[in-house]
Amino acid sequence: MSLSPEQKQTVASWVAAGDSLSVVQKKLQDELQVSMTYMDVRFLVDDLDLTLKDPEPQADASDVSKTPPPPTPPHAAADGSGADSGTAAADEFADGEIAEDDAAPPDAAAGNVSVSVDSVTLLPGAVASGTVRFSDGVTGKWVIDNYGRPGFTEISQPGYQPSPADAQAFMQELSRSLQ
Repeated sequence: MSLSPEQKQTVASWVAAGDSLSVVQKKLQDELQVSMTYMDVRFLVDDLDLTLKDPEPQADASDVSKTPPPPTPPHAAADGSGADSGTAAADEFADGEIAEDDAAPPDAAAGNVSVSVDSVTLLPGAVASGTVRFSDGVTGKWVIDNYGRPGFTEISQPGYQPSPADAQAFMQELSRSLQ
């Protein structure tokens, strides 16, 4: 179906306003009495060299993988590397030193989690692995299995359950480290 130049201009204004293909299709039918399939509307938008605007994603508070990563710690920014900050944080505690944050009350230190990624994963069925140190000083080894599910293989304190803030911080730090 062929549209007049005025109709093409109208479609261009709808797309520029941020309308989706389905909205453009409905407006074509309602306002211009032009019946087109969704695919025809898609081809029309492509032929007119128009670019659809992606809607702003809705923030889902329950999905921690979509939250922005926490700010870079000062010691990682000071050394200039930034890329190896997780490993540097794990090496900082390797000699049994106590972190300054561990002396603070648990509520103040909640969410201060350091994650390091192993350069080679030797565990069967794991695609990635590494170590984690939670804000209360408990350490452990984590793995990501073939299905993308995180899990722990060794924890320094039997029966340990991280606080919700630590669990969320772990997932955020892990996501950032693996990207």
